[in-house]
Amino acid sequence: MRSTTAAAARRRGAWLLAFLAAVVCCGYGTLTYARTRTDADLTYAHSRDAALDAARRHITTLNTVDGSDVAASLRRWRDAADGPLADELRRTGAKSGKTLAREATTTRATVTDAALTALDDRAGTAKVIATIRIEVTPRSGDATTDRKRFEAALTRTGGAWRLSSLSAVLATES
Repeated sequence: MRSTTAAAARRRGAWLLAFLAAVVCCGYGTLTYARTRTDADLTYAHSRDAALDAARRHITTLNTVDGSDVAASLRRWRDAADGPLADELRRTGAKSGKTLAREATTTRATVTDAALTALDDRAGTAKVIATIRIEVTPRSGDATTDRKRFEAALTRTGGAWRLSSLSAVLATES
């Protein structure tokens, strides 16, 4: 009888020890999680990822045209832009729209690679370089594929990143 009581006490002690170890692990995990939620590096990483994701989407948008619905393409262009780029799109939109509608060419862009080259999270500005592939389908003739490089600036307004400039970068032979 004595050995079963001692064995039961050892089991209770082992369970208590396991329970205490679990409580310590949960407490440490909670403390670590709470510290990382306010970590400046983590906040910066989230901003970097958001800016890069927005750059990819907006560069794709500004290089994509639906030849059968140019007006919708131009609206998407304006929604992706801010600052000087948005001003330029508003200023040249009517003329560009007429040219694009007359040509009826459809383009579909895909960002093949992009990188953030600068990020000022406090000021809400970023710079990006990107390479894209554009599939061009004219109204008549054969479809072609073009590759381009771009440099872009982004501005965060109202919590959303938008392109404030977009410039083609010439490829040079090394």
